[in-house]
Amino acid sequence: MQKVINAHCHIYPEKIASKAVKGIRDFYDLDMSLNGKLDDLIRDGSQVGVTHYLVHSVATTPKQVPSINEFIAESVNTHPDLFTGFGTLHPDSEDIQGDFDYLIELGLKGVKLHPDFQQFAMDEERAFEIGKVVSEGKVPMLVHCGDFRYNYSNPKQIKAFLEKFPDITFIGAHFAGWSMWEEATEKLSGYENLYVDLSSSLYALSPETALELIHAYGSDRVLWGSDYPMWESVSEMEYFNKIDLTDKERSQILYDNAAKLLQIE
Repeated sequence: MQKVINAHCHIYPEKIASKAVKGIRDFYDLDMSLNGKLDDLIRDGSQVGVTHYLVHSVATTPKQVPSINEFIAESVNTHPDLFTGFGTLHPDSEDIQGDFDYLIELGLKGVKLHPDFQQFAMDEERAFEIGKVVSEGKVPMLVHCGDFRYNYSNPKQIKAFLEKFPDITFIGAHFAGWSMWEEATEKLSGYENLYVDLSSSLYALSPETALELIHAYGSDRVLWGSDYPMWESVSEMEYFNKIDLTDKERSQILYDNAAKLLQIE
C-alpha cells in the first residue's frame, strides 16, 4: 500500500479546539466535520494510509507564540514517529529571534505563517524580518498563500519574498495561491526554492487543471495535504486519485517529496 504523508495539518489543544475550528469555519464560510484534535487527526488520516503528519498552528497575537509552540512540541513528543512539528512566529513580536530560538530548542523543524490570519503582507518589512531569521536558521517555512479577498499573500507578495530569500526552502500552501491558482502558477513556477502543497485546492480544480499545475511546478516539488481540519482525508484522496498521474508522480506527491523535506526515514 502506498505510504502517505499529510503535509498540512492544523491541530489545537482540547480546551480551545472547538473555538479554533469555528474561527476557521467562519473565515472561509465552510461546513467542517472534523474537530481539530489529535485523536481525530489520526483517525481521519488512518482511513487513507497516512503514516506521518506535519502539524502546526498559527499565532494571531505575539503573546500566543510560546504557548502554541509548546503545544506543538508536546504533541510531537507524544507521537514522535507520527508527527513532525513546525512552530509559529508573529511579525509584531518584540523578539522574533528569541521566539525562533525557542521553537528550535523545543525540537520543532520549521515555521508556519498565515499572513491572512496574522494580517501582514509577505512583501513588507515585517515579513522580511521573519525571513531573515528563518534564512539564517536554515529551516523550511510553510506559508498560506492566496486569497482574492485580501492582499497579504497573493502571487505578487510571494514572488517578492521568494526573490529576497532564495535560500529558504519555501512551501507555498494551496498550490501557492488559494483562489488564484492559475495566476500563482504563472508567476511562481520555476523558483528553485519553492515547493507547493495541494491542500484546499482540489475541490475547486478539475483533474485536468490540477495535472497542469502539478506539471508546471514539477511533480518533485508537490506535497499532498488535507488542510486538516478543513477537509476529510477520504474526500481529498478521492480528488487526488482522479488526476492522471504516473505511479512515480503519485509516490512523489503522496510521500517521497515530503519525506525528503522533513527528513523522514
